[in-house]
Formats: sequence, structure tokens, C-alpha cells
Amino acid sequence: METTYLVKGMTCGHCAGAVTQEVSALPGVENVDVAVDTGRVTVVSAETLSTDAVRDAVDEAGYELVGIAN
Repeated sequence: METTYLVKGMTCGHCAGAVTQEVSALPGVENVDVAVDTGRVTVVSAETLSTDAVRDAVDEAGYELVGIAN
């Protein structure tokens, strides 16, 4: 399953690394791709992830999940 989230507040490679680290720690996550310039975080997982779990991971990294990209 692949889902792309919109995250606010990321500005650099360190931001991308922090988000990648926290989201990658969620159970079932196989890959995380962060595009700082667009604020898109694409997550590939074995099964559907709870948006709340992803939001909590992004919050833990210090950023704000604002929605799911279309």
C-alpha cells in the first residue's frame, strides 16, 4: 500500500531525515520517501496505516501532518 501525506514545516535534509526515521519506525512500513520542496511524504507499507499513527510519528519528528495528497 502506498500513501502520500502532506507535511508542513520541513525545510532541509535534516527535516527529511527526522521524518523518515520516525515514520519508518511504524510497524509495517517498508519505505519512506520525503520531498522537502513539496512537503510530500510517500509511505509504502505492508498494510494500511492509521493516519493518527502517521500523524503522531510526524509530530514526534517536530512537524505537522496536514493531510493526505490526492
